[in-house]
Amino acid sequence: MDSDADEVFEDALEEAAVPAKQKSGNRKFSRFRKKQESKTTNGPPDITLDESLEAARESIDKFLNNKFDEARDIVEPLAENSIYHALGWGVIMYLKAVMTFEQKHIEEASAILGRACDTIGSFRKKSSGLVDSLGSILRKPDYDAYTDMEVHAELCFAEVLLLKASLTLCEDETLMSFVKAGMKVRTCYQSFRECWTIMQHRQWHNDQHRKDFESGVRMGVGCFNLMISLLPARIMKLLEWIGFGGNKEAGLRELNRVYEEKDGLRQFLASMVLLGYHLVLSVFIGNEEQHNLQLCQEILQQKLTQYPNGAFFLFFKGRYHFIQGQMTEAIHWYKTSCDSQNEWPQFHHICYWELAWAHQFSLNWWGAHKYANLLFEESRWSRCFYAYQQAAMMCMVQGELSQDQREDQIELMRHVPSLKQRIAGKSLPMEKFAVAKADRFLAQGNHLVLPALELIYVWNGFKILGKSWEMMEPVFLLVEKCLKDIELEKETRQFYLEDFALCTLLRGMCLKYMNLPLQAEDCYLTVIGQKGSLKRDTYLVPYAMYERALILKDKDNAEAMDLLERAKNEHKDYLLQSRLHFRIHSAQTEIRAKNKAKKGSTSQNDIDDDLSQIMPPIQTSNTRSSEILPMNEEAPMKALVQPK
Repeated sequence: MDSDADEVFEDALEEAAVPAKQKSGNRKFSRFRKKQESKTTNGPPDITLDESLEAARESIDKFLNNKFDEARDIVEPLAENSIYHALGWGVIMYLKAVMTFEQKHIEEASAILGRACDTIGSFRKKSSGLVDSLGSILRKPDYDAYTDMEVHAELCFAEVLLLKASLTLCEDETLMSFVKAGMKVRTCYQSFRECWTIMQHRQWHNDQHRKDFESGVRMGVGCFNLMISLLPARIMKLLEWIGFGGNKEAGLRELNRVYEEKDGLRQFLASMVLLGYHLVLSVFIGNEEQHNLQLCQEILQQKLTQYPNGAFFLFFKGRYHFIQGQMTEAIHWYKTSCDSQNEWPQFHHICYWELAWAHQFSLNWWGAHKYANLLFEESRWSRCFYAYQQAAMMCMVQGELSQDQREDQIELMRHVPSLKQRIAGKSLPMEKFAVAKADRFLAQGNHLVLPALELIYVWNGFKILGKSWEMMEPVFLLVEKCLKDIELEKETRQFYLEDFALCTLLRGMCLKYMNLPLQAEDCYLTVIGQKGSLKRDTYLVPYAMYERALILKDKDNAEAMDLLERAKNEHKDYLLQSRLHFRIHSAQTEIRAKNKAKKGSTSQNDIDDDLSQIMPPIQTSNTRSSEILPMNEEAPMKALVQPK
């Protein structure tokens, strides 16, 4: 590694890996660090691990009962003296930052998480330097020599570091921030691997300490595997080259084990991650068979019995009905979640987002407009998209608009480009889509073709509309009428081919969920035939190829896989490209799993073999190992994840 690369590497690791006492040049936390050093040299910490864990449990209970300020008051005062107080205070501030998305809150949360890293770091196992580093290569570490506090500190350090890494990307748009975030994730990954080894080999004398530690380790390993496994193939290959690995089945299995251990400290968090995956993420990425509604129902029943007014679980109850196409019930539970608390008004924005879509799926355009407008006025997440969503709903009732409403619609569309933002130096794909559509609206005389249905499609909503004939039939009639109007105005339409291709794709989606796959396939073939002719909405062709592949996979897996590969590789630089790549990856994973099942190669032994590989060790240079992983990076890791 050359000297310039060394400097970048060291800068990126400065916050994540160097002990607090080595960072004396940073004056921001000098008084805090002095206090920590004094504490560690004068004797054991004032707060025991039992007291720290009990405070964490009490804070979680308050938090899930919507008593957010009381939860904060438990952990904040002692956040510089206790690992779980530090973790709890950091989590609360992190959630506030991601909900408001305001720069001052992001910076405040990042600073608090930085202090939490320092606090927790002071409780971790201390290395004696080069002797320990060399010794760890030659012999297995004696984990029984670690105290319960030290191993819990290693786990909490990994968790805080992961939160800190995600906020680093939002603080500024420089390459250095991206590098720092990546190195923090890398260090976090290494810490979870070390924690797994501790969990497998350490003898515990306090069973509750073991349960709480194990719940955190399995939670971290499960989340890493689940998230990495969902990434598109080209990103997966890069991560695998670096050393990261991901196995979705193993990840879900670990999360389920955390949920099933009711006494584990992080059981509530596993519940929320499982609900988020099955009710939100699996729908977004296009998994047809991945959401486990029975598990979700079980979790919701248990948690709403325990926390009947808990805003988070009331929200997931709404989402549970939403993905089944039960929009009336979904709207009821979203509103109940919204009304359950006012301490964190930012959480209302999540409910407003879902309410906007629930009304949109119900074809209640003005209801969707209302909540998009509330988001536009109150939320900073994506004012660009909220502005476009409002104007798009107005397009669906274009003939009913008053002159003032038309002027408001035009003004919204004109402002969409100026509201676009950048995160980690990149524009958000959905905002780029909104900007392109706003430009189309203005270029063709202030109108768009079925923009609300187009949004439903790109958000993978037709699989929800397709749950019932009552929801699908009015959508189909809208599309049929629009196609007739387009044909009548064929000679005068500026973007006739784009409008025709969009409506034909939407018609194919309706026919698919009306159980007419051959007619749907004809629609997709018609859109695919427009390759090279479309000037603006070029995304429609690869998306149509993907939709046709989904129909083919029930008849011919080989042809479906070939079409998915072509959709991924033959088309470049179109709107929402990364979104389609996520869905293609999901479809290909499903096809491979079915092929494997047909060959009879899904035995328990095969699953066990996969589990042993779900978090492979990351290769690092010897000169950096002590900085990246203070706790014996080179320890044997032959079976990182093993079934009991």
